[in-house]
Amino acid sequence: MRSELRREYTPHEQFTAGVLAREDLYFFSRWMFLQRYGFAWVGADHHSIICNALMRVYRGETQFLIINIPPRYSKTELAVVNFVSWCLGKVPDSEWILPSYVSALATKNSYAIRELCKHEAYEAIFPDVIISSDSSAKGDWGTTQGGRVYAPGVGGPTTGMGAGKMRDGFGGAIIIDDPHKADEARSDVMLANAISWYHDTLQSRRNNPKTPIILIMQRLNEDDLSGHFLGGGTGDKWEHLCLPAIKADGTALWPWKHKIEELRTMEKARPFMFAGQYMQTPSSAQGLVFKPDNIGILPAMPLERIKWVRGWDFASSVPEKGKTDPDWTVGVRIGERPNGRYVIADVARDQGTPDTVETMLKATTKRDGTGVKVDLPQDPGQAGKSQILGFTKLLKGYRVSSSPESGDKITRAEPFAAQVNVGNVDMIAGEWNDAYVHELRVFPNGKKDDQVDASSRAFNKLTESPAQMHISDALLRKTSK
Repeated sequence: MRSELRREYTPHEQFTAGVLAREDLYFFSRWMFLQRYGFAWVGADHHSIICNALMRVYRGETQFLIINIPPRYSKTELAVVNFVSWCLGKVPDSEWILPSYVSALATKNSYAIRELCKHEAYEAIFPDVIISSDSSAKGDWGTTQGGRVYAPGVGGPTTGMGAGKMRDGFGGAIIIDDPHKADEARSDVMLANAISWYHDTLQSRRNNPKTPIILIMQRLNEDDLSGHFLGGGTGDKWEHLCLPAIKADGTALWPWKHKIEELRTMEKARPFMFAGQYMQTPSSAQGLVFKPDNIGILPAMPLERIKWVRGWDFASSVPEKGKTDPDWTVGVRIGERPNGRYVIADVARDQGTPDTVETMLKATTKRDGTGVKVDLPQDPGQAGKSQILGFTKLLKGYRVSSSPESGDKITRAEPFAAQVNVGNVDMIAGEWNDAYVHELRVFPNGKKDDQVDASSRAFNKLTESPAQMHISDALLRKTSK
């Protein structure tokens, strides 16, 4: 490594480096890293792959690009800081919008670009780029040639800002770097907010219909921004560069960063996190929290005495006009057999209005009979109490209980998942089996989790410890006489 430390270069070496840096993004990235930090970039194959994909964007061969890659694998350094700096050197009047999930991260990226453009080694490669003297804001600055770099947070304002030029040829781009915060990826609301912001605000910020858009992120959820784009949510054709931490041949993507043994340890410790953030497959085929392939199939209901509970999960909203996949209301019936095994007997599902939900709830309960206990979730606040009161009156004559949800979805699902994963759960063969197994398999990163929530409620109610009867000492003395 000592031989690769920064040193004095001959005029010929500097000229050659400048020519190569102007023509090749990966060489530019390595050369500038060496000049700034004094030691060589620890390269890997995926760095070159990313740079080649980005240069296709610059050349106009790709307009929409998604890069899915694990965290801390040089994605921001290459695809934001170096790519924007390199393009500004070649097109000094290019205009950019660079959002990230929080404005502080976006501003940090913007400032890093500006500082790189002011480095003496950069100026030797691209002498025409001059930072405007009135560009004091770290997240909003420009060049004297009319270039502009603006870095908002996702959801933030972009009024008056645009990306690209109204002309043929490259004129800048929109680069979205990590649009979701990892610990908010389970929130349907936060995911939906990011998608709405893209459609309602960001997409219209292109000065030219041909202005490229690049999305760089780790996968967090089936329904994250990458999933939305890849699923056809924008109607655009996206080039997809997917770089899992473990390659198809079973080797590590970047052994210097993580050896294969380290990656396997990480995978075992936190499988659902690893599947999304490191393998870019939030719907891992092997299962995440649940291993549903361990569920046995029974052709018919066992003829024995079974303790039953049907747990419900109600849709959080009514179907909206134009929404192709609204929330489901689900009731899952689970029983405990005399031999200690559990059986999933039936799944009732509906995407209806409040009126149809009441009809389904009453009809399902009547079909189950008085031998099946009904357990309902209670939303917080007075509205939730009123709803439960109405449902309880509706089910007069049946055993009905209710309680607010406590803890997150994964915590509530873990007791049931433990029984599924050790092979202690069966289900009755039915048309609902495939959809049920799929939802368990992709949980918690799937688009829907209503069947899981209803199952968790049924199982937890089924296995909760009964309240202990307390007999007072005075009563014991009285009855012993």
